[in-house]
Amino acid sequence: MIGQFEGILNELSERGLIAQVSDEKGLREHLRRRRVVYCGFDPTADSLHVGSLVPLIALNRFQRAGHKPILLLGGATGLIGDPSFKSDERTLIDSEVVENRVISLRKQVEPFLRFTGENSALIVNNLEWSNEVLLIEFLRDIGKYFSINKMIQRDAVKPRLEAEGQGISYTEFSYMILQSMDFLELAVSNDCTIQIGGSDQWGNMVSGIDLIRRKLSLESYALTLPLITKADGTKFGKSEAGAVWLERSKTSPYSFYQFWLNTSDADVEKFLKFFTFIPSEEIVEIIQRSKEKPEDRIAQRVLADHVTQFVHGEKDCLASRRISSALFSENFDELEQGDLEQLLQDGLPSWRCKSGDGLLSTMVSSNLAKSNGEARKLIQGRGISINGITIGDPSMSLDFEGALYGQYLLLKKGKKSYIILCKET
Repeated sequence: MIGQFEGILNELSERGLIAQVSDEKGLREHLRRRRVVYCGFDPTADSLHVGSLVPLIALNRFQRAGHKPILLLGGATGLIGDPSFKSDERTLIDSEVVENRVISLRKQVEPFLRFTGENSALIVNNLEWSNEVLLIEFLRDIGKYFSINKMIQRDAVKPRLEAEGQGISYTEFSYMILQSMDFLELAVSNDCTIQIGGSDQWGNMVSGIDLIRRKLSLESYALTLPLITKADGTKFGKSEAGAVWLERSKTSPYSFYQFWLNTSDADVEKFLKFFTFIPSEEIVEIIQRSKEKPEDRIAQRVLADHVTQFVHGEKDCLASRRISSALFSENFDELEQGDLEQLLQDGLPSWRCKSGDGLLSTMVSSNLAKSNGEARKLIQGRGISINGITIGDPSMSLDFEGALYGQYLLLKKGKKSYIILCKET
């Protein structure tokens, strides 16, 4: 019978979430009791993006299985830059920028873990110990355990050395030593024996295992998670507006919800396994119901609901669902003022105008039509509506008396083209 603690490996495997394991048999035995597991995130921006959700959720999965998670923020490694699978040298980031990013990321990731109980989570910044290390101590006490011959064969380094006209600086070359030192520090200070991360981190992670074995005569383990790919070959984590961020001021909850809602049928089962906590047998049922009624996009709606609620909370999830429903059904009375403000944040076209402005001229000036003649044809063809009411009179003037919250008119052309008319004050 599989115990509470070791069941996490079966769960990850069942969901397709294991790319590599340093010693699966040893790790399975190691997980027979509560362990400490860590994952690191470098502050390459002031927000994480949806690709970071897989390791974030994996830490949460380990915690749910009874293990203690440590989330490491790379205040030190962020100053260096990880060369893993990068074709060019990274531009060094100012230390103050990195510090501010770490502060932002800490606030962002805190809701994803639990900080109470006997396996309460811990968030650390590797600058706390890296800043204290003197150069000679680093070279004597850490550097002597690393073989240059092995380091240049790592997947993170080798392609750069072999590429014509490329190379790698000693700064980036030393990144794997710093990451290994992080694992060693957490092993000493927190009895941490497991590191998880993306499969691009494999070389850095096994270097840490080797350092801990040499310095402490202790066995530790690495488990990598697969990098996310889409069935059509396009890059995961991009929308029409660009990267999909976890920070609401960069990607609104509604846009975040829409990103998941637009998941292809070919990807939705995999994403339900990767990004939600729904049991696998329930996912099978969801996919079956979705295949029976593909027009309802049942699986995509479940995915969007679960991930949006995990990242933004129930209130924003409900708001995102409400906006989607209102735009689809044109039942705009359901919209709250904050919903409209989200749409404006997302870049839905908007135009400032006032009561009495002609509809034809407004359509042209807001680029909804190229000319008065085109605008007139659209209206006469019943292709224009305002707040869900089809307009049939080309000579009408705008009236904000019945506007949403006294200031918004949703002008729609055809089936999908919206523009928000905002009352000019």
